[in-house]
This record gives sequence, C-alpha cells and structure tokens, in this order.
Amino acid sequence: MSKTQSNPILLYDGVCGLCNRLTQFLLKHDHQDRLRFAPLQSPFATALLQRHGLDSRDLDTVYVAIDPGETSERVLARSDAILLLAKELGGVWRLFEIGKLVPRFLRDKVYELVARNRYRVFGKYDACMLPEAKHRKKFLDL
Repeated sequence: MSKTQSNPILLYDGVCGLCNRLTQFLLKHDHQDRLRFAPLQSPFATALLQRHGLDSRDLDTVYVAIDPGETSERVLARSDAILLLAKELGGVWRLFEIGKLVPRFLRDKVYELVARNRYRVFGKYDACMLPEAKHRKKFLDL
C-alpha cells in the first residue's frame, strides 16, 4: 500500500477514449481499492486544480491529487501522475517506476505526443462515460 494518507484521485478527460480506457484498466487492477476518479470537466476537479493554480480546461493533462483535502495536498501532472498510478497499483506494475530514471522533460515530451493525438487514435465521446454501478463509489462528483 502507498504511504499517502488518503486515496489518490485521478483527474482525467472524461470524453477522451484513451483516458476512459486508462480508467477502466485502473478499476480492473486496483485490487487494494486505493484510487478514486473525477473527470476534469467536473466542479470537483475545477475546485481542486484552482487551489493549485492549475486550469481544468487543459484537457491534454492528466492529474493525480495526493492527500486531497489535507494540508499536504499536492497535484502531480503528466508522466509523474502516470508513474504514481503504476506505483499505487503495486505488484508487477511497480516495475514502471523505472521510468523515473528518465528525466521528466523527456517523459513529458512522450506524454505530450500521445496527448496531442489521443482523440484521433482513441476517439472522443460526446459526454463523460458513466461507470458501472459496482464502481460508482470510486467516482467523485457524479
């Protein structure tokens, strides 16, 4: 289990096909029930990101909030967020932490390349997808 005090929250583009696939993957592999989710298009995400001077309208960036609501609250973006998600899943997924050996600016360049092309490759929905009933408790601001 992670050393974070509370459940990390993934803030993702709710209409992005890739982001929705990532969310489904995380739901399937989050065996310790650590992760929570909120679309960037939600009032919850807007308020959280504003506390950190970030813009929820930047749909090209995935964020993970650590210790939300605590004095130690912080937000990771792009490749740092993805690496934290791998760490939170534990098990074999922790092997992706080796990515920290690559300088952040290089990791983020790859991230930005994928982000720029994600709608074209993975599609875009007209509205945020609703989670299955068994996962709804993990989604904030539904």
